[in-house]
Amino acid sequence: MRLHAPNPWQIASRIAASLLGGYAFMWGFATLGIALLLRAGMPYDDAQTLAYLLAFLVFLAAFCWSFAAASITRVWITLAAGGAAMTTAAWLLTRTLA
Repeated sequence: MRLHAPNPWQIASRIAASLLGGYAFMWGFATLGIALLLRAGMPYDDAQTLAYLLAFLVFLAAFCWSFAAASITRVWITLAAGGAAMTTAAWLLTRTLA
């Protein structure tokens, strides 16, 4: 099986997906985590610290996965849609906390 070298557009797309998509996914994870921990009764500072520590690992996994995945389209859809869905869910949860 002969592999071909990726073109510059594919490389730039993977770099952008790893940084921008990974950040969007991490942001959604962190906000949803904070909202869920607040709903569970944890103080805000503790919830924020725990969510950010876990979000770093999520970002690292998303960053590595964006380079390892076979389809860059699947990476973009998963990271962008997942980040947007988690952020929306966190927003809805915080609207009911008040």
